[in-house]
Amino acid sequence: MRLGAAMRRRLWRTAFACSGGLAVEGPVPGGPCVVVANHCSHADTAALLAALPARLRPSVAAAADYWFATRARALVCRTLVSGFPVRRGGGGSRDLAAAVQLLDQGRVLVVYPEGTRSRDGRVGEFHGGAARLAEAAGVPIVPVLLEGTGRVLPVHGRLSRAPVTVRFLPPVPDLKTAHQLMRSRQLPTTPEG
Repeated sequence: MRLGAAMRRRLWRTAFACSGGLAVEGPVPGGPCVVVANHCSHADTAALLAALPARLRPSVAAAADYWFATRARALVCRTLVSGFPVRRGGGGSRDLAAAVQLLDQGRVLVVYPEGTRSRDGRVGEFHGGAARLAEAAGVPIVPVLLEGTGRVLPVHGRLSRAPVTVRFLPPVPDLKTAHQLMRSRQLPTTPEG
């Protein structure tokens, strides 16, 4: 639903305007793709939804064992971030097929290929699910660097005010290239907790 995507984008843009600001840099995707981003905070998803065009109805891969463990949590995840469940232990063809259907509808899918939040702010090793998804759907991978979200909402920390930057990098053909590009463009790291 485009209206839902537009409302989510407005919600998160407003939240970042109140919490230190949001800067968006680089070529924002214009069509379906798999966005792969570093992950160090629950604020990462909000930043991406604030930055991505609502017309592309972005959806976010969310850990099924956590975000879809209860009906209430699943409702929150679907409503606030357009989350869809992905099993971290390997969802196989069923999870992949459901995600490909979303891309076939012209949507952008956000995947955190590290699989969990970084504790030191560095881009960690990637799992291969995002690459299989992009290949199955025939769409590019768009790497994104998120900076400042770990200061806004640290792992096990309290909400704070800090500027956030969403830096879109050029589309790449594979996950290895995305990983190398993200590591080479990441600012020097200091723990954001």
